[in-house]
Amino acid sequence: MQKKKVSVTYRVLKWLVWLFSPKMKVQGAENIPDEPVIIVGNHCQMYGPIACELYSPVPRRTWCAGQMMEWKEVPGYAYEDFWSGKPAHSRWFYKLLAHLITPVSVCLFNNAETIPVWRDARILSTFRSTVNSLQQGVSVVIFPEHNVLRNNIIYDFQDRFIDVARLYYKKTGKAAAFVPLYIAPKLSVMVYGAPVRFDPDAPIEQERRRICEHLMEEITALGRGLPRHTVVPYRNIAKKDYPCNIL
Repeated sequence: MQKKKVSVTYRVLKWLVWLFSPKMKVQGAENIPDEPVIIVGNHCQMYGPIACELYSPVPRRTWCAGQMMEWKEVPGYAYEDFWSGKPAHSRWFYKLLAHLITPVSVCLFNNAETIPVWRDARILSTFRSTVNSLQQGVSVVIFPEHNVLRNNIIYDFQDRFIDVARLYYKKTGKAAAFVPLYIAPKLSVMVYGAPVRFDPDAPIEQERRRICEHLMEEITALGRGLPRHTVVPYRNIAKKDYPCNIL
């Protein structure tokens, strides 16, 4: 993967993020096939993207909400996605914070190895960039959770990202592998699990469900198989409500 030029400001910010974030150890890297793959993980708020940016064992680009890369769109998106569930008396602070993080967000996500993700007609550019990355031998990381609780480890996955594999097959004749990833900031570990491969002969609706079920079950098993720890959930809820990996 050709390294793109990044700003000095980004280098400083990345160093600060590394300094103050958990130092991750990688487990299960042998489960990643020797080919470009689609890595699918639990978001665990900011920790998932940070862990993959700093500690990925393979070259990769990460799906990132396109709004977090656009100056005018960061405040509204950040508040709604991260902090809208905060108590009413403190929301003024988080609305202010959403504006304060805008320059940092724009710098970080435009300099990091990211692919902007859009929820409108621009999603076609997201898919094209993803397939191009895979064709160039670069893996892609996706965090597809949304606000529907599945269990004490993860939230349910949105499933349309599976369609990337269909486009990749049409372009290359290769069936992409999806690799599950569980990130545990409280243990400072990220664990890769058993991959599942796209079946181009099956109906796409069936593949979306089959692959997502495999990934969610595998990530859940990875999380529950680790020593007892507090799970950092997808939603930015009160820390006292964070679940434990052991039921």
